[in-house]
Formats: sequence, structure tokens, C-alpha cells
Amino acid sequence: MYGFTIVENLQKMDQDIKHHELKYHQKRVLVSKEFTFDAAHHLHCYEGKCKNLHGHTYKVIFGVSGFVDDIGLVIDFGDIKKIWKEQIEVHLDHRYLNDTLPNMNTTAENMVVWIYEKMEEALKDDPNKCRVEFVKLYETPTSFAEARREWMMDE
Repeated sequence: MYGFTIVENLQKMDQDIKHHELKYHQKRVLVSKEFTFDAAHHLHCYEGKCKNLHGHTYKVIFGVSGFVDDIGLVIDFGDIKKIWKEQIEVHLDHRYLNDTLPNMNTTAENMVVWIYEKMEEALKDDPNKCRVEFVKLYETPTSFAEARREWMMDE
């Protein structure tokens, strides 16, 4: 019943499937996209190796939720990539973070909030009511900081 088959005829719009059938539900759904960037920084008021200039290959994971549009998409992964490339990555990739970010100690904890805020601002007028649910920023493969929507609300 669910064995391997070769598709000989692709479904055709308005013949095999109708436009109103493309949207399956009206639920909020979370989609995720990850990116990497390389950057250098150092920490102020810190006694440890990270007080010296050094670099990382960072990994960022975005969790964005929204309601599906009339064809069943919350947000195109390409749109998340465009926001990342044009509005966020330009401040981070192959940069000295102490120069390119606002005045802050360039800890993963500070940076993840800044990244969250930049993505949230970019999505503020999204027609599918997209919003950032979380951002994870890996400084190393085993160490990360995370910002979540519920924590970003004024406490």
C-alpha cells in the first residue's frame, strides 16, 4: 500500500487538487532555520581565556511560528534566510563583534537577545502573524545561550 512508486504524472492545479485544498489547517506552526557565522571577540571584566581576542564558528537556530497562508506556508525558509543575510549576518560574519554590535559585553547571553530582537523587528508586520519563539546561539558545538519568547516579555 505504501510501497515505492514512480510518479508518472504530477498533480495539476485545479485538475487534481483545488486551490482551497492547499491549506490543510488554521493552527499556529513553528518552523526552524539554522545558520553559521565566524567572528572574533573578547570579553570585558572576565578573568579567563575569553578575556583575550579569539574567534568562534557560531551556530544560530531560529524558531519562528505563525499561521499558515492560503497555500499552507507559515513563512518561506528563503524569507528567513533573506532577513538573516540582509539584517543580521552583516553585523556578525567575519567581524570583530566588539566593534559591530551595540555597546555590550559580547557574551553569548547578550548576543542571543540582540539577534532575537533583530529578527522580531523584521517580522513585526508579517501577514501570517509570524513571531520569534526562540533563538539559540551556539558558541561552541556543546555550549549555547537561548532566548525564548516567554522570557523576552517584560517581567
